[in-house]
Amino acid sequence: MNFNHIPRRRMLQGLAALGSTGLLGSALAQTGKEAWPSKPIKLIVPYQAGGATDITARTLGEKLSARLGQPVLVENRGGAGGVTGTDQALKSPADGYTLLVSLGTTMLINQYLYERLPYQPEKDQALITQIALAPVVLLVHPQLPVNNASELMAYIDRNKGKIAYGSWGMGSYAHLAGAWLSDKHKADMNHVAYRGEAPMLQDLVGGQLQMAFASLQSARPYIDSGRLKPLAVTGTQRMDALPKLATMTEQGIKDEVFQVTGWLGMSAPAKTPPEVVARLGAELKAIIAMPDVRERIQQMGFIPVGSSPEQFAVQFKKDAPVWERVVKVSGAKLD
Repeated sequence: MNFNHIPRRRMLQGLAALGSTGLLGSALAQTGKEAWPSKPIKLIVPYQAGGATDITARTLGEKLSARLGQPVLVENRGGAGGVTGTDQALKSPADGYTLLVSLGTTMLINQYLYERLPYQPEKDQALITQIALAPVVLLVHPQLPVNNASELMAYIDRNKGKIAYGSWGMGSYAHLAGAWLSDKHKADMNHVAYRGEAPMLQDLVGGQLQMAFASLQSARPYIDSGRLKPLAVTGTQRMDALPKLATMTEQGIKDEVFQVTGWLGMSAPAKTPPEVVARLGAELKAIIAMPDVRERIQQMGFIPVGSSPEQFAVQFKKDAPVWERVVKVSGAKLD
């Protein structure tokens, strides 16, 4: 049959009739294009199981499975600070069946930290949704004579060369933020890098450090017991889990590094079909708006977002130059 000789209006009416009877789906299937999703979906988390990112991925995966009618499986691929799993996810087939759930560190900041990164964050991924913001808490040892972030800044000015701050590794937010403060105040603060938050917080409690930035999930037991004193949170909005603790911005500290926060996001390999990315973005936006999902995210110290792919792309581009400047000031470089 020559479709060029069929009036456009009659052809559209015919397609509509096929769609109403379900025959259009059969016709499309005969072209070799299966409707997505037609098989299980894998969420790669580039960290070990049990952490906040892993828990969030599993929470979203369960809901997404119910909405899509296919199993959604979480696969933990830790190693190299998240680089290994992120690289594997972004180099998977771009068919919508392998997705990445990770932190802004691997999805954005690493391009400024690593001399050689096996993937390019701005070219190799299709952004799906910014799941949540991940602000951190500014903490000090209880005996430090300060009660808010502004008082800490004055204390830093009076004690140059005498303050040690911790981080959970070179290039982590705790390192970058501390280095930014040290540079701004010309304070010559001593950076002590640890392999994880747990040993860092133990040394802060023990008095070997004077200050540190940490996630609420890790710091909460020490805050609740009074063994550490929280002074502020990063970002532009307060945490629901610590509603009385003001942001650094609210306390008059306007530095851009304290206004941006880490975040948790989902992406796919760059050439994933746009319609699949759009469908995932819409489904996840609806899921993250669910009260039980929001509560779960908030319990871990995150702030739920659930942006569209377009909104995520705008925020990604806005954050990138800030992190580039902060990394440059810190002097951090990773192999």
